[in-house]
Amino acid sequence: MKKIYTILGLIIIAMLVVAGCNPRVPNPLNLGDENLDLKRFSSLEEIEDAFGSIEGQGMGGMRDMVLSAGTGMKAMAETASAPQATNDVGGADYSETNTQVEGVDEADIVKTNGKFIYTLSGNTLNIVEAYPAEDAELVSYIEFENFYANEFFISENKLIIFGSASYRGKPVIIEDGEELSEMPYRPMTNFLEARIYDLSNIAEPEIIKTVDVEGSYVSSRMIGDYVYYAVSTYPYSDHIIPYLAIDGAEPVDLVEPKQVGYFEPMIAESFISIIALPVDGSDISKEVIVGSGQNMYVSLENMYIAQSKYSWSSEGTEETYIYKLELDDGDIDYEASGSVPGTILNQFSMDEYDEHFRIATTIRGYSNNVDTSYNNMYILDDDLAVVGEIEDIAPGESIYSVRFMGKRAYMVTFKHVDPLFVIDLADPENPEILGKLKIPGYSDYLHPLDETHLIGIGKEVDASIDADKIHTEGAVYYTAIQGVKLAVFDVSDVSNPVEMYKEVIGDRGTESEAAHNHKALLFDKEKELLIIPITVAELQDGQPENAQGEFTFQGAYVYNLNLEDGFDLRGRVSHIGDESVYDKSGYRLGGYNSHVRRALYIGDVLYTISNSKIKMNDLDDLDFLNEVDLEFAEENHRVY
Repeated sequence: MKKIYTILGLIIIAMLVVAGCNPRVPNPLNLGDENLDLKRFSSLEEIEDAFGSIEGQGMGGMRDMVLSAGTGMKAMAETASAPQATNDVGGADYSETNTQVEGVDEADIVKTNGKFIYTLSGNTLNIVEAYPAEDAELVSYIEFENFYANEFFISENKLIIFGSASYRGKPVIIEDGEELSEMPYRPMTNFLEARIYDLSNIAEPEIIKTVDVEGSYVSSRMIGDYVYYAVSTYPYSDHIIPYLAIDGAEPVDLVEPKQVGYFEPMIAESFISIIALPVDGSDISKEVIVGSGQNMYVSLENMYIAQSKYSWSSEGTEETYIYKLELDDGDIDYEASGSVPGTILNQFSMDEYDEHFRIATTIRGYSNNVDTSYNNMYILDDDLAVVGEIEDIAPGESIYSVRFMGKRAYMVTFKHVDPLFVIDLADPENPEILGKLKIPGYSDYLHPLDETHLIGIGKEVDASIDADKIHTEGAVYYTAIQGVKLAVFDVSDVSNPVEMYKEVIGDRGTESEAAHNHKALLFDKEKELLIIPITVAELQDGQPENAQGEFTFQGAYVYNLNLEDGFDLRGRVSHIGDESVYDKSGYRLGGYNSHVRRALYIGDVLYTISNSKIKMNDLDDLDFLNEVDLEFAEENHRVY
């Protein structure tokens, strides 16, 4: 539902009309109520009673069924050079993953330590000795079996990677008179698997630990020598508590029943498990509560997990539950929980500052051909009780991006134009809107340029295109959404924010992963460098303005960016050698492996990374230097 102008958005809005959704139903929870203190179950039976509604979903009566491991230590590492290669790093400066909080690393599909580049190509982890560029080569690679890789961390000589794995239940033998018969296999059980590899010998990575937790991946962060991550699990009637398997051993319950926590009022639908994994492979810490989570915000001291509840009828509400946990060198302690009206967009909707938690939400609605959505900003104290709020921000619009910067927040909403709101949070009990800027288009992502300037990445909008086709008052038709828009906002005068510069790339159909995944952006203020991966579509002669453009480029756009000159395109880098793939069918079917996904620099060399290769260009003039082909397991290929 993120963009109401899309066809999918219009369908969902129509569903809301049928359901008679009223967005202004009061929040049923007493925010900050003492009932939201963590409690513990007294027995397994009490947990089963709480989850009574799941009876019949699984295969009842098989609580003690043994699962056969389908993953564990069965990893294959194929090497591409002689053994005993070292993992010593060079002395050149290098770029790191773009993260939300300084000092809190986020997993990604590409990492570097200044000498080696580690990159996921489909379901293969490639390790390339990348610096110096003229000697770059593929050192080793890991092809995964029964493990579908997602993203990873690098910590000195350790690699910590997350992926999905499956375990299959063994047949259960039952007695039927004098005969024994086998019941069918239980359906596959999905696990989130964390693997630690020792990279001391970079040519022969060695797997040293696997941790499998039943459920699906929420998110992860690395602070110091610990990786913290969350797993969401929907239980079966034949086993309630999520399973844990260490190093391929037989799965067991993740925690004892009396260790499972919950908050009242309890929504017994799923579990959220939080794991602290030491990067050296020693024993994990773990906690399990009844709940779920879609987004995670992590500071240096605390983790906040947000669970949004959507409403489709006038009888319900939209609200977001928040769980706060203290993180301290691998220890996990529950601190508080609370809730606020509305749902959040992503991790950037949340922030911690000066012992307060800030969160921006949207309550969506549609009535009588009018979008009745509105937006809110809440400030919560250390116990997650609301102490300050601004509600009814931008009625009829939805949040598209948020960025918290110290005592201020910047919020972009969208329906017809792009209002950028400057919000003062210096007094937690009395937040206020200081100013706003309305311009065509919107920003999906906001990034600090400095204390008084923001970079926006989103889309340009021409509201005049197909304006007669709109059925929602004040909205735009989807064909009005044009190319990718880069902008610099000056917010030094808080009452009068200004769009200093803007750059529009391509026409309708142009997309950049950086607009929806901050890790795809490379920005370095000191180097005046901004790079985004982008797929460009441009209108051809004879095409009407409401048409989607033809694909003309895929790769990286490399900009100089400063406050004196704005955006200055330094050049473009592509991994596609045969431009025939820009034919619509060929582009979609044959070009993905050559799509640039990430860019980084080591020293004075720019590295662009796709599934098929790493390409090296001079960082100043973009002259070609070298390239390395990557191993890619096509049979395991997944588009993330």
